Amino acid sequence: MPAANPGKLSPLNPAAAEPFYRQIYDRFRSAIASGVLKPGDRIPSARALTKELGLARGTVDAAYSLLAAEGYVQARGQAGTIVTPDLKPRPPLASSPPRSDDGSHPPSFRPDTTLPFQMGLPALDAFPRKIWARLGARCVRVMQPADMAHPSVYGLQALREQIAAYLHVSRGVNCSPAQIFVTSGYRHTLDLIGRSLLKAGDRVWLEDPGYPPTRDLLKHMNMAVIAVPVDREGIVVSEGIQSTPRARAAVVTPAHQSPLGVSLSLPRRLALLDWASRQNAWIIEDDYDGEYRYASRPLPALKSLDRDGRVLYAGTFSKVLFPSLRLAYLVVPEALVERFEQISQALAAGSPQLTQALVTAFITEGHFARHIQRMRKLYAERREATVAGLEGVLGKHMRIDSQPGGMHLILRFQGRRSDRKLVARMRAAGLYGEALTDWTMGSDGASAVLLGFTNVDSPRTAESLARRMLSLM
Repeated sequence: MPAANPGKLSPLNPAAAEPFYRQIYDRFRSAIASGVLKPGDRIPSARALTKELGLARGTVDAAYSLLAAEGYVQARGQAGTIVTPDLKPRPPLASSPPRSDDGSHPPSFRPDTTLPFQMGLPALDAFPRKIWARLGARCVRVMQPADMAHPSVYGLQALREQIAAYLHVSRGVNCSPAQIFVTSGYRHTLDLIGRSLLKAGDRVWLEDPGYPPTRDLLKHMNMAVIAVPVDREGIVVSEGIQSTPRARAAVVTPAHQSPLGVSLSLPRRLALLDWASRQNAWIIEDDYDGEYRYASRPLPALKSLDRDGRVLYAGTFSKVLFPSLRLAYLVVPEALVERFEQISQALAAGSPQLTQALVTAFITEGHFARHIQRMRKLYAERREATVAGLEGVLGKHMRIDSQPGGMHLILRFQGRRSDRKLVARMRAAGLYGEALTDWTMGSDGASAVLLGFTNVDSPRTAESLARRMLSLM
């Protein structure tokens, strides 16, 4: 019996939140529920569908396995796979109509996709997976019953020791392991700081433009966010003092301002530290990609200049290794260790010990330092290739900001153009981008598109992606 043909499957949506296997599953389930596919009908073989959609065989097998497990289809060996005989499927629940992707709804700043130009992703193709797999297998083999109990809420002691040693050498931060608290990411870090040092109603300086989730999280904690402008030297400390001198804290990205990429100048660093000391305020230093500077060696952290214990240093493994680790860390002033231990005990949100042990081994054996060195060289090459590809195709329509480091580019338009509308069209076409106006707290923010370059593997790829962008402008 020939396979039923409910119509050739249209291309799957790479920008959708659902993975491909789930999209395939949903289409077949919908076709069965609506009667397009009837009980006993034969469906295309996994091999045929793999070829038609251009996917990995495992993706289609996963969709078919799910359909079979829920009783929608049955495998009949050489006879193929058919819709289960005598099946009486219930129609799917009515769902709300999808929102139009016109840029009117808030974008996600931590998507679970891997689209071209996606921000916040290191070069996933260049990660040493074989080394990671070998270390992981060894960590599992040596695991003892004591390692299977609840993990320390402060972080694995061996990992805290390795982080302290790394920060001392690479970022100029002199701290003890006891000052380091391992967290599950930047949001967890900021939440821990808020619960330990801040309270509802406190005013907090934020860079403008700046990372949107920071202001969203602070607003959820009922704090008043104060927009402080950024220029070529970083956050304009004098304007923060003029507008809100008694703010309780400031959140800054000194190495590469997020998203403009500028570095906080030494006079501004000293002025910020002086303000915090005089006002007994806190400085939260988000060093999210400080390792990646291409014009010169990475700058020392702001924390390295802190003599009065006012700076809390937030680092992450997401940008250096990969985001799904969900592993970050916070360095607190020595006088605050006991306070942060108390709050950590109350939250009891320790990170998986096996993951921490694996990262510890990766650092201890020197793979971490070598990986950063390789990525610094690779990112410099990929940034150059991406800039060349974009300028070759889009040079008449935009210019690219010159930045000393970081993991993304800023494309500014010639003439008036909506960055949000272009980003919405890019997302619909399977490309990633973020609108600079979404990072701005005021209503008069400059229009520009932010693009990640770390996974653009060649000039040819960059040119191809640029042509796709041009067709959307």
